[in-house]
Amino acid sequence: MSQKSVQFTVKGKVQQVGFRFHTAHTALKLGLTGYARNQNDGSVEVLACGEESKVNELEEWLHTGPQLARVESVEKIDTQWQELSDFKMY
Repeated sequence: MSQKSVQFTVKGKVQQVGFRFHTAHTALKLGLTGYARNQNDGSVEVLACGEESKVNELEEWLHTGPQLARVESVEKIDTQWQELSDFKMY
């Protein structure tokens, strides 16, 4: 089982549509840790840590997001592994 940490930047209509809440819910269902937080430029930053296949599943979900979101792009940066205990919203 390969562990990885990935930071995503999701752009589009992703604030004030429940994006962070639904991202956290989806990540927790997948057994991931990390966070989702709004950025000043209107994007959402997501850090996902866990089994590589589950991080990949979350990445696929991020391209659509919740029903009210309109995702324009998802940028991905592999980061150093981080041992976190939960998935949080900021």
